[in-house]
Amino acid sequence: MSAPASPSRVRFDVRSIPNITPPGMITTQAALSPGGLPQITLPTGHTAVHLTTYADVHQVLTDTSFIRRETNVDDGPSFLPTIMPEDMLLNLDQPDHGRLKRFVAAGYSANAMTGLAPTVRRLADSAVDSLSSTLTAGADVDLMSEVLDPLTINVNAYYLGIPASDIPKFRHLSRQMQLAHDTDVPQLLEDFWELYHYIEDLVSGQRDLSNGLIKDLLAARDTVEPPVSDAEYAATLLGSLVGGDQNVLSVLSKIIYTALVEHSLWDLMADDRRTVPDVVEELLRLLPLGRISTFPRIASRDIELSSGTGTLRAGEIVYADAHKANRDPEVFPEPWVVDTARTGKRHLQFGYGMHHCMGSALARMEIIEAITVLTNRLPNLRLAVDPETIAWDTGVLVHRPLSLPVDSAI
Repeated sequence: MSAPASPSRVRFDVRSIPNITPPGMITTQAALSPGGLPQITLPTGHTAVHLTTYADVHQVLTDTSFIRRETNVDDGPSFLPTIMPEDMLLNLDQPDHGRLKRFVAAGYSANAMTGLAPTVRRLADSAVDSLSSTLTAGADVDLMSEVLDPLTINVNAYYLGIPASDIPKFRHLSRQMQLAHDTDVPQLLEDFWELYHYIEDLVSGQRDLSNGLIKDLLAARDTVEPPVSDAEYAATLLGSLVGGDQNVLSVLSKIIYTALVEHSLWDLMADDRRTVPDVVEELLRLLPLGRISTFPRIASRDIELSSGTGTLRAGEIVYADAHKANRDPEVFPEPWVVDTARTGKRHLQFGYGMHHCMGSALARMEIIEAITVLTNRLPNLRLAVDPETIAWDTGVLVHRPLSLPVDSAI
């Protein structure tokens, strides 16, 4: 009997995948804002306008009159239990944001990522070589600890020029930063400053660096006016060190978990590697990074929403909910359905406008390359446990499986 034909299109409701959606961090209020818009309560107790349609969220994300800096203050409206360095890109407004983003933009461009792709393939292939021998012997292995977890940090360290011997010094700290649990804030702050001081040592030359992006940017810091200060560079590098590892790992592991649970998706990509980018984009739309989608902003002026849904008043806190926007049925019909043939507007997973994620090209490239290698070389890979039994690592900016036990059906 011949093998069943591989699917040419896959459709399923992502809500059928166990534990894929993390718990929320907001409380809906009954009363509308003065401008007639829904309101929520943030974890800090502040009231914020809650925007959920694609049009409204897109409008806010592309309007530079919405301010980030004023939220990153003591007792400010936030999802985080502490403030962050004020010079991080996600906390900056114009013109400071534009100046620093221009400084790092070339290093995270699509062209730069094309040059990095062979390294990702090499590292993924090497990890699969080791994995395959174990699978052939009939043993279960943890795809998370054996392949995915080391892959994202090794790629990021290589690209930045950080010696592999330094990884144990900071890797666990970057995870704590993205989890951002409020159960022990003093310990969170201690971990954060240990990580930040490590980055300051990189910037000041007190630690050895290999050739990579950190050295390249240090040599180029005078190419913008005024030149980039040590504090600005350290805060910018913090985003690169953490986001280029932890955020990529969260999304990559969730996509692979989803494809192993809904195995027709794995079969589709294994049969035709050209489908991988489309699958990745559709799952990026639906799989949240962590428990939030964007950070709050403050309206600096009265703004009439172009959708006609209401008015934002100057001084109001605004949460532009990209998770909800990515499920707007007016833009994405059957919004909870993963459809590998979906076309139309681009999702807002990486933000939009000024605060569009600078690492989006890195994330896309690394995820696509890793999944292409895995599905091509291990087409029969299966979860070795009931997905309901898998434990998850969940925090403000993290939601991913702690392990992915797999075997290979022959």
